[in-house]
Amino acid sequence: MVGGKSSTILAIIVVALVAGIGFSQSAYAAGVIEGEFKIGEVLDESWGWFIVVGLGAVFAVVITFEIKVEEKYLGVAQTSEWFNTAGRVIKTGLTAAAIVSAWTWAATLLQSSTVAYQYGVSGPFWYAAGASIQVLLFGILAIELKRKAPNAHTFLEIIRARYGDGAHRVFLVFALMTNMIVTSMLLLGGAAVVNGLTGMNISLAAFLIPIGVMIYTLVGGLKATFVADYMHTIIIFIVILTFVSTVYFTSDITGGVEGMYEKLVEAAKLNPVEGNAAGAYLTMASLGGLMFGIINIVGNFGTVFVDQAYWQRAIAARPASTVKGFLLGGMCWFAIPFTLATTMGLTAVALQVDLTPEQVQLGLVVPAAASVLMGEVGAIMVLTMLFMAVTSAGSAELIAVSSLITYDVYRTYKNPNATGKQLLKVSRAVIVGFGIGMGGLAVILLAMGLSLGFVYLAMGVLIGSAVIPIALTITWKRTNKYAATAGAIAGLVIALSTWIGVAASLPPGGEVSLATLGNNYSMLFGNIAGILSGGAIAIIGSLVKKVPFEWSQIKERIKLVDLTEAELDELDADEETLKRAFKFSIRGGGAMTLILIVAWPLPLFFSDYVFDTAFYSLWVGIAVVWVSVASFFIIGLPIIEAREGIAQIARGKKTVVGSKEDK
Repeated sequence: MVGGKSSTILAIIVVALVAGIGFSQSAYAAGVIEGEFKIGEVLDESWGWFIVVGLGAVFAVVITFEIKVEEKYLGVAQTSEWFNTAGRVIKTGLTAAAIVSAWTWAATLLQSSTVAYQYGVSGPFWYAAGASIQVLLFGILAIELKRKAPNAHTFLEIIRARYGDGAHRVFLVFALMTNMIVTSMLLLGGAAVVNGLTGMNISLAAFLIPIGVMIYTLVGGLKATFVADYMHTIIIFIVILTFVSTVYFTSDITGGVEGMYEKLVEAAKLNPVEGNAAGAYLTMASLGGLMFGIINIVGNFGTVFVDQAYWQRAIAARPASTVKGFLLGGMCWFAIPFTLATTMGLTAVALQVDLTPEQVQLGLVVPAAASVLMGEVGAIMVLTMLFMAVTSAGSAELIAVSSLITYDVYRTYKNPNATGKQLLKVSRAVIVGFGIGMGGLAVILLAMGLSLGFVYLAMGVLIGSAVIPIALTITWKRTNKYAATAGAIAGLVIALSTWIGVAASLPPGGEVSLATLGNNYSMLFGNIAGILSGGAIAIIGSLVKKVPFEWSQIKERIKLVDLTEAELDELDADEETLKRAFKFSIRGGGAMTLILIVAWPLPLFFSDYVFDTAFYSLWVGIAVVWVSVASFFIIGLPIIEAREGIAQIARGKKTVVGSKEDK
């Protein structure tokens, strides 16, 4: 089908983008080591406007043009199904790129380096490992969706088909709350960096960043987000590779791998890390790093399993590509926070960049390190990379919210017999409304004094209780609506009570404030309480009361629009193929999860081992190789899979959807 040619004409666009952000080594010499980062004094404010408004407009035009070309030459029709599901025909490469892009938030680039600055090498590892396993394991739910609800538009349709309206409304609240949390983190991080580097008004930046995203999502729907994901991810990988080559291979300021090692050892002598073995930055034996890792693992289950953006990517993928796309995407995504934070977060430590605690919590470690190391060039690269992350993940949230409101509010409760044209109209109206409202949400949170770091750590408290009930809905036949719903609601209450209770017990005593709520212990116990209590209630309640249920009922209760059952059947893989994919997802996701959170980190943690020069060189080598291989797959595979479409457009030959050639 045409969706498999999703990367058409992007080869030309990519070349132009790569050329546009290429920088000569002579430009790096402009970096001046001052050891101090001053808000708004790195770049002129005009750079903020250029990136936020100018670059946003460029991408809106380019992506809109690409979508129109596909409509003309590859037979893509803008129906409500295509707008919200991209035709359910996306191949492995583009699925993986979309996963990488949707999971690359502002926090991926900023918070990962924050914990590197605070805890040393353990911070980047626990950020990357603690947020990769959710995507790897989500592949299991993705293939189960293909087996049991191939006609679904949202995961909430599955919940309603199984449990009815009451449970549907409860989980709708959790789903929308997740989208609000993710969106707020994107804009809090993005606006803070634009303000920090250029001095542009932070509230104005928060309002303007979503505008370009809104335009191309409005035109192309989910397909436009996939195209944007691919283009933006290429730029992110190129910038990271540039930073890696500068810090470890070309810069006299850092002195390469050996110079970084010496500087990090010296930094530990001057400012030893509390809770780390020997106070060193170069050790995985870090209590603070481990605590962050646990919070990170728990919290990120919520922002994958309860976020419609990831279910939407599962829905859009071809059945045969679903598991491979999620596993490849998870492994390639690991390279981004692990390599970037190991490089730039530790560079900030090595160069003794002077940051206040407030600046650290705002996520300004990477821009500060890049500015001190490479001057204006580094600041521009960070700004560009961050804008790519915020806008690509933002487009995923836009279309996710649009689908939820369109199918789970409008069609479910207002107009059950809505036509495809009516649904498409509602989808676009929601994109405009939420696109404008995203900025307002960020401004409100800024006025409350909430930072990116605080929201990131708190997300598991707020949505973690819904994770296991949602996972059981699509995987366990015995789950019943009472247990699943009670688990989500009661788990949230328990999580909030635990969070506040622990905060109140901390010094100076009895005080509940942003400071005590943001403490690692408060966050840790609140996150764990939410996910475990929600899961325990759902499982125990389902064992107590058995409710008869057949999986076939889900497909029967979800109605298609603008797509017939016969057309859907053409996209389906046979049951045996899906079962093999399910087994592969369990083996692949399970094995990588055990490696990333048990086999790799725990022996290093319990051994109290502090890296020597050789081991640090090996650690850096792993990061460099991993990001290089990930770049190859994410950039190359979608183009390889789309080669027929690219050739077809080059010939100027049009395809009619439904023709043999199209299939």
